[in-house]
Amino acid sequence: MENLLINSDNIKGLHYLLNDRDLRGKIDLIYIDPPFATGGNFTITDGRATTISNSKNGNIAYSDTLKGSEFIAFLRERLLLLRELLSEQGSIYLHIDYKIGHYVKVMMDEVFGIKNFRNDITRIKCNPKNFKRTGYGNIKDLILFYSKSAKPIWHEPKEKYTEKDLEKLFAKKDKNGRRYTTVPIHAPGETVNGNSNKPFKGILPPKGRHWRSSVAVLEEWDSNGLIEWSSNGNPRKIIFADEREGKRVQDIWEFKDPQYPTYPTEKNQGLLDLIIRTSSNKNSIVLDCFCGSGTTLKSAQELGRKWIGIDQSELAIKATIDKLNAIKENLFIQKSAYEYLDFIENKIDESI
Repeated sequence: MENLLINSDNIKGLHYLLNDRDLRGKIDLIYIDPPFATGGNFTITDGRATTISNSKNGNIAYSDTLKGSEFIAFLRERLLLLRELLSEQGSIYLHIDYKIGHYVKVMMDEVFGIKNFRNDITRIKCNPKNFKRTGYGNIKDLILFYSKSAKPIWHEPKEKYTEKDLEKLFAKKDKNGRRYTTVPIHAPGETVNGNSNKPFKGILPPKGRHWRSSVAVLEEWDSNGLIEWSSNGNPRKIIFADEREGKRVQDIWEFKDPQYPTYPTEKNQGLLDLIIRTSSNKNSIVLDCFCGSGTTLKSAQELGRKWIGIDQSELAIKATIDKLNAIKENLFIQKSAYEYLDFIENKIDESI
């Protein structure tokens, strides 16, 4: 499939993907950052985007005037179409804020099934705010993560340990200064047959437990210096910090918004890189039908995925094209080639 950028109302664009392009069940990853039901307009003035709604100056990039039940109905209509496009191994990440997000989750439980809810991810979006309000300062929004089935694409994300992590998690050092920790070599549950209940160095696993590995493996670890024996003869497995990929990513992410965005509510590319690496494969199709400035599309391109972007704002399409054109080609990243369709003007442009 060729990459595709569509200037269109996304209902029309999604129907086009389902009916004309026959992409039903072929999209592995959807990320959307729809309007947040703020009740205002977002504008761009002299190339600078506003970061709050209800701006009185500049050109309107997009309107966010639907609120309450009307907004939920607007979103639900699009999510039903997105579910049809999503592959059986696919996932959807929906970016929303704390004011409306809880209502959106209830609706998404219905559309995708509560059993397919994976995470409510907190995204730290800015530095602490000090202006007065009756309530705590808001520095976060949320991302609702659902899958189409019980077995979505999943590449375990890791992040590097900080110095503080290393000191806390790998508090010991060997004679060469390598940081390490130790873990038990037994696990809950007794076994009757097999090697996991046999003596190791004349020691049986504690009552009600079994060895995590066969005695032969434990012997090999011990001969390689990977078993630490306590003063009372208790064996534990040595885990070196420099042999670990990093720590598992949790559900609080710090990806602050760009300080000087080119398009309203533009997102940090690191956020999209994490999502795309984790929930898609090379050559998977990634879809963003509220593509805004095109951050999702740029990230997908640079990570070797196919992509589809839809937006009805001319300013969004311009920002997206500028961002795609700014991609620097190298041995690992190809310059973006894509087909551009303009349904706003009821015409189809040539491929770019």
